[in-house]
Amino acid sequence: MTRKYSAAQLRAIVAGVLERAGSSAEESRTVAENLVLANLSGHDSHGVGMLPRYVDAVLEGGLHPNAGIAVKLDGGSLLALDGQRGFGQVVGAQAMTLAMQRAQETGSCVMALANAHHLGRIGHFAEMAVERGLVSIHFVNVQSRPVVAPFGGGDGRYGTNPFCVGIPLPGQPPFLLDFATSRVAQGKMRVAHNEGRQVEPGTLIDEKGRPTTNPGVVVVPQSGGLFGALLSFGEHKGYGMAVACELLGGALTGTGTWHQPADSRRAVINGMFTILVDPRKLGTQEAFAREALAFVEWVKQSPPGAGSEGVMLAGEPERRARRQREAEGIALDDQTWAEIVAAGAKVGAAVA
Repeated sequence: MTRKYSAAQLRAIVAGVLERAGSSAEESRTVAENLVLANLSGHDSHGVGMLPRYVDAVLEGGLHPNAGIAVKLDGGSLLALDGQRGFGQVVGAQAMTLAMQRAQETGSCVMALANAHHLGRIGHFAEMAVERGLVSIHFVNVQSRPVVAPFGGGDGRYGTNPFCVGIPLPGQPPFLLDFATSRVAQGKMRVAHNEGRQVEPGTLIDEKGRPTTNPGVVVVPQSGGLFGALLSFGEHKGYGMAVACELLGGALTGTGTWHQPADSRRAVINGMFTILVDPRKLGTQEAFAREALAFVEWVKQSPPGAGSEGVMLAGEPERRARRQREAEGIALDDQTWAEIVAAGAKVGAAVA
């Protein structure tokens, strides 16, 4: 069973729980707004269903409320920052704000953010950049239980390691590409498991390395306490991109890479390697605007394929979902709601 909630209801509930868990009122509102925006965008995997994990991570000590970024290196257009295990929605925005200022001053900025707790939907940071007319590229690694199998492998060895690109388009909504390098996000498996759904073939392997459609294999322990694993998208291509995210987002930022047995800790630590470019300072702004719009128009003139409503650009499905869910509400299944209620109880917040 599912029930629909308004965005305002969910923001208030999440903010209330986080404040009781130790966050300031401002931080609680920021994180709540970010999580609900993910739900509104159609990405329930990164929405309010993450709240129970955040509460557990705070109680375990792996997530530090009210932490901010520490500047490790300020080289002008080269920044090395540490999120100090603060809420990713907060330290990620702080890091992006500083990096965007530098990109607008100098034309570009390379920013390495280490040790942020779960950054959430990476597209949010690309949206921040394109609003200022900046191109942004993000490579992110995930320090948590390894849930993705390498191409040709039979168990989880790394995280869902997202990749994101935001490109402003003059006079039009931006191109916003944001995806996990696994075939689907881990959080989507949590949602499917809570809803009692099976998933598409070719998405998962079980704890013995066999194909399965049961999302529970990556959500709850299976036989022998083992977990299954997600598969990479695009076979060796997605696997290769995941490794690039691990090496850049993890090794190069100083966050670290995953090379240890799985554990049961609830914290999710991200490293993010970001490149920002201001087309206005690159000297190609006029050609960029002309050619980008010409290409977008050309692509979208393609007639709809069989079973398709037509060509869309990355970012359009999210904008469509926001309009619909703002009007109709956000659906949560009973299991996810029960987990949110239980999370509130852990910190003395009554959720109703």
